[in-house]
Amino acid sequence: MPRAGVTADRLTRAAAEMADEAGLENVTASALARRFGVTVASLYSHVKNVEDLRLRVVALVLDELADRVAAALAGRAGKDALVAFAGAYREFAKAHPGRYAATQPRLDPGKATPEIVAAGRRHTELTRAILRGYGVPEAEQTPAVRLLSSTFHGYVTLEIAGGFAHTGDVDASWSRILDALDVALRNWPAD
Repeated sequence: MPRAGVTADRLTRAAAEMADEAGLENVTASALARRFGVTVASLYSHVKNVEDLRLRVVALVLDELADRVAAALAGRAGKDALVAFAGAYREFAKAHPGRYAATQPRLDPGKATPEIVAAGRRHTELTRAILRGYGVPEAEQTPAVRLLSSTFHGYVTLEIAGGFAHTGDVDASWSRILDALDVALRNWPAD
């Protein structure tokens, strides 16, 4: 019989919290079982296995990030939308480094759950909304999405890891990068 109060949702949220506290790589079934005061075997009455739990964390975190980005984008277009999107993304990553690590899953083909696929599409659509505000043609949006995603991810990953600790004002650099992206998007080359 499942222990009262332990649900798949509570396990998923606790695993996401643990990722922020100790790093995504340290989220284990035994650590999670200790947190709930149950045996590891009892976890499996709520989730199939550790991989299932991790996939649930990925879906949860992608939704959390998309919610923040969507709220930041509301009513904005052009550079205001770009800055709002980027700011929400960066703030989330810095406040929740373990959760942020979960937004970059390395999934074997066919392993992505419908929830993860839907959340990934939502992120892409939020990014495409920015691009439409710049007039980037639909045929050119995939490389533009990749430019924004790789720039945001690269910057925040290096920042979280302390890669910029030795050089100047990281906020000023972030602002200049957004200025450069704004120029690039306003002048996106036609095919």
